[in-house]
Amino acid sequence: MRNDTATASAVLALTGGPANVRHVTHCLTRLRLTVADPAAVDEESLRALPGVLGVIGAGTPSLQVVLGPGVVDTVTAEVERQLAAGSRAGGGRAGADAVRTGDGSRPSPTGPSGQGPLAGSLRRIANVFVPLIPALIGCGVVAGVNGLLTNAGRLPGLTPALAAVASGFMALIAVFVGYRAAKEFGGTPILGGAVAAVIVHPGVAKVTAFGVHLSPGQGGVLGALAAALLATRIEKWCRGRLPGALDVLLTPTVTVLVAGLATLYGLMYAAGAVATAIGTGANWLLTTTGPFAGLVPGGLFLPLVMLGLHQALIPIHTTLIEQQGYTVLLPLLAMAGAGQVGGALAVYVRLRHDTTLRATIRSALPAGLLGVGEPLIYGVSLPLGRPFVTACVGGAAGGGFVGFFAMLGEKVGATAIGPSGWALFPLLTGDQGPAPAIAIYAGGLLTAYAVGFAATLAFGFPRGTGGCPAPPATDRTPAGSA
Repeated sequence: MRNDTATASAVLALTGGPANVRHVTHCLTRLRLTVADPAAVDEESLRALPGVLGVIGAGTPSLQVVLGPGVVDTVTAEVERQLAAGSRAGGGRAGADAVRTGDGSRPSPTGPSGQGPLAGSLRRIANVFVPLIPALIGCGVVAGVNGLLTNAGRLPGLTPALAAVASGFMALIAVFVGYRAAKEFGGTPILGGAVAAVIVHPGVAKVTAFGVHLSPGQGGVLGALAAALLATRIEKWCRGRLPGALDVLLTPTVTVLVAGLATLYGLMYAAGAVATAIGTGANWLLTTTGPFAGLVPGGLFLPLVMLGLHQALIPIHTTLIEQQGYTVLLPLLAMAGAGQVGGALAVYVRLRHDTTLRATIRSALPAGLLGVGEPLIYGVSLPLGRPFVTACVGGAAGGGFVGFFAMLGEKVGATAIGPSGWALFPLLTGDQGPAPAIAIYAGGLLTAYAVGFAATLAFGFPRGTGGCPAPPATDRTPAGSA
């Protein structure tokens, strides 16, 4: 039985104690901590904790502890609770900053240290969208069920209600993005949401910008993000110049008015053009270049993850879902994880003498099949070197398979972002409905497994050695071992 309280306590102890933690947040699978002294982190013991699937960024201020979907939410909440309790008990500020910024309400203006400007900016943009993923998943599954019932002609009295449940969040997602963006970048969340709400208000149809009438929702999440960032800048400018008596009245008024008008007469039009270009470009690439359009993202996604650049894809996914009802990019990227599974299986078959590494693969493989690839990446393929490259070849092959069918008119898309691997099946759909999409996606996974396995077996090990260099000891601790 899971003990999230014990896990949180152990993580805090092994990262140098509450006083060493400066920032707490999480994504779908990782607890993200910013620590004051990286040398105080006991990486080896942290990796060996039951429930910890991997550790990323050890030796730097930006530490990531891989815990897996679901678990990371409760462990993060428990870490924040313990930091807050410790701060109150000590009467000091140890851990106070971490708790305050853990929910994104008042983060540091520059973000965690130890990251470049690009990586830091992408991380903060990702922080805007990651909390929205559970709603996207839930609404996506409901939309999928509603589609199946509608196509089968079943429960006609229920399907309109399911459609409303599935579509309500997406209809107002711009408001949530505005709220989250203002919260993440240090503004008042309600003001960010208020300005972003202008985008989805029906009354914008009466507004003319650049000689054309605007449409409700034009610009979508990209416009909402830009509107909230502008509102935050305006709010901060006002608060630094207005006395307290006037600040309460004029700051929100000026923020909403100026940012709202700028959104109507500039940002909505510009963001709408960008969103249209993204959708048109994705469709053109898949229908024209097919296998190549799938091969590139399938093969390069894992290196993007290592560089932190994959965070830039989250607004693109959301834009495609908002615009087309699904994102064609996610099924292609999911092939990268499948290539890792195939590569790991080849390592397991080839290195029969390495019991520790094989134990790591056995413990990490179920998570890998469900799309949580970090344990296999950081515990197996990346430390070995060549298997990481050959696994990427498997991902490219799977992406090419899916892209080939897209060129034939059978596009595969996901109605929500977050899950991958086998966990993505309930969210799949396409131009021809969910059944063909599921079949093509399954074929892509099998292709990625097979090519990743074969490429790793053939090229993943130095010739004449009968094996490959052993990974570092800190990367070979079986996940969940003591």
